[in-house]
Amino acid sequence: VHFPDTERAEWLNKTVKHMWPFICQFIEKLFRETIEPAVRGANTHLSTFSFTRIDMGQQPLRINGVKVYTENVDKRQIILDLQISFVGNCEIDLEIKRYFCRAGVKSIQIHGTMRVILEPLIGDMPLVGALSVFFLRKPLLEINWTGLTNLLDIPGLNGLSDTIISDIISNYLVLPNRITVPLVSEVQIAQLRFPVPKGVLRIHFIEAQDLQGKDTYLKGLVKGKSDPYGIIRVGNQIFQSKVIKENLSPKWNEVYEALVYEHPGQELEIELFDEDPDKDDFLGSLMIDLIEVEKERLLDEWFTLDEVPKGKLHLRLEWLTLIPNASNLDKVLTDIKADKDQASDGLSSALLILYLDSARNLPSGKKISSNPNPLVQMSVGHKAQESKIRYKTNEPVWEENFTFFIHNPKRQDLEVEVRDEQHQCSLGNLQIPLSQLLTSEDMTLNQRFQLSNSGPNSTIKMKIALRVLRLEKRERPPDHRHSAQVKRPSVSKEGRRTSVRSHISGSPGPGGSDTAPSAPVTGGGDKPGVEEKAQPPEAVPQGLQDVGRGPSSLLGSPGHVSVKEPTPSIASDISLPIATQELRQRLRQLENGTTLGQSPLGQIQLTIRHSSQRNKLIVVVHTCRNLIAFSEDGSDPYVRMYLLPDKRRSGRRKTHVSKKTLNPVFDQSFDFSVSLPEVQRRTLDVAVKNSGGFLSKDKGLLGKVLVALASEDLAKGWTQWYDLTEDGTRPQAMT
Repeated sequence: VHFPDTERAEWLNKTVKHMWPFICQFIEKLFRETIEPAVRGANTHLSTFSFTRIDMGQQPLRINGVKVYTENVDKRQIILDLQISFVGNCEIDLEIKRYFCRAGVKSIQIHGTMRVILEPLIGDMPLVGALSVFFLRKPLLEINWTGLTNLLDIPGLNGLSDTIISDIISNYLVLPNRITVPLVSEVQIAQLRFPVPKGVLRIHFIEAQDLQGKDTYLKGLVKGKSDPYGIIRVGNQIFQSKVIKENLSPKWNEVYEALVYEHPGQELEIELFDEDPDKDDFLGSLMIDLIEVEKERLLDEWFTLDEVPKGKLHLRLEWLTLIPNASNLDKVLTDIKADKDQASDGLSSALLILYLDSARNLPSGKKISSNPNPLVQMSVGHKAQESKIRYKTNEPVWEENFTFFIHNPKRQDLEVEVRDEQHQCSLGNLQIPLSQLLTSEDMTLNQRFQLSNSGPNSTIKMKIALRVLRLEKRERPPDHRHSAQVKRPSVSKEGRRTSVRSHISGSPGPGGSDTAPSAPVTGGGDKPGVEEKAQPPEAVPQGLQDVGRGPSSLLGSPGHVSVKEPTPSIASDISLPIATQELRQRLRQLENGTTLGQSPLGQIQLTIRHSSQRNKLIVVVHTCRNLIAFSEDGSDPYVRMYLLPDKRRSGRRKTHVSKKTLNPVFDQSFDFSVSLPEVQRRTLDVAVKNSGGFLSKDKGLLGKVLVALASEDLAKGWTQWYDLTEDGTRPQAMT
């Protein structure tokens, strides 16, 4: 242990060693009574799944150090950080009799910092109301499989790989997912089920200088430039910047917003890479303690990069406080320029926190007497999230938390729809104007809501709260110097980088295919249904993230600002130590290669609109989800478009390439010069392709969609998800 505030805890290791046989009994019971039935019920191909042997080995989990937080914490909580490592020669064998398949795990390694929170402290025994356990950042997890090839050959599992399985497991251990064990009554832990973030970190990822030139020519004799991009991480929220080609002093001018739930010990982690066709080169890293950012509220400076001989990074970091009243809302809206246009997905003025509790008296889907498999889809603007599925019940209990960044609560609505996953139909819906929360007590609603287009007594119980995001500037003396120190990484460079990169390059992170990535509308003033103003062509660059906004001056530079959010996480079922609901849902969705209401090849989200003022067809390519993987690293997708019948090279439109992902976010706007009567006789040909290297055999079609444009709504426009198919025929749009 190298940190003075971290203590050795041999007494704890002795206790764990003595308890290890009983811990192993609990783990075996968990596998047999919870995980095995969940896997069997998830997929018809797995109905004969069973564990034949569960032995966690003789080597117990080890705690290398303990840190107890006594400053900057609530007086009714105790926070412990346990540095844990488990290197177990375990034997977990499983078989699927139907396919004569046997597989197993012969060793597991897990290393990371596990946070344990005891709260609330109470004046009666057992003195602690509940125990919460989670990882602050993704732990290093290695699983040594036996017979994995046999397992992945089974129908419905062939979309998985060992890295994807490890990613799914480790991501569900990371904040905001947490295991909560209640020790007292339901009433006392109600507050734990509605976690409010400590704050929001707005990261202006501005520019870098003096980076290393990693690209070489003439077999290494000539040193060239780099193609830098950044990976920014707060907990399990990960953002990836655009790539700036051949530049050692790149200017990104991008903005990201991240939720901060636990800041003692939590850092902002940034790594820079040089994009290459084979393996991206490392250009430096940075770790900044969020406690210091909260103290300063605003930091705008150059930071020297770690682990490299040269290079520095310019960041502007803003700590936004969550305010439970609307007194400052107008000023906040003015500051982020939200008062000038319609609600879009620009900078956020507020945060919507939603606790989805349960529903009652849901109707049966499609007049079928059996109970439905209900799930809930929630959206604000173009940001959509989805709950877990509850099986065979018209009285589902979800107990899940969701958050939405809100651009302008005066003009946006929360839309909620309960759907039957089995029969693909709606069981009821609800629309709540966010302006209603502005006038509610504490800007909070906690009630049962009557569902529309549902049964006469069908209700959904939710607690929703709105919090205004305010930058509280502190008064400081002229000679004030902040104490924000760049932290030296405590994990080896290679280890941490592997952990960060695997999340980017693997399959979906937390939430997996359950969550639609938030998709800012793009295209300089061409939001569907918005009265537009004439803009000069240069005000509509590819990749501009906001509708109705021209060049932004937020960063004091002529560059354009893009605001990005991570795919929102769906919190684990807090009543189960392992996220069996997610496991069950993912396996069900992989059956026959399909996911919920989606084609086997995945989906693409597009905004399509004709602008009469500019006499152009505007197409915004937002995002794709659940694409097929070309390799274990995923795919390198980009989108190509033609306005048929024109297939000339000059008529082609292409997005940038998104590396090593099955859920790319593009948010790029394109236009075609064509009149409305003419475009209504045309078809939009959209193809998602894999970008291999030069002369690579990995170039190939990931899926197509043909969108007929003969619609009266084209002048108003629409934003929809489209199923991808092999030839683009029979596209099914999902609003």
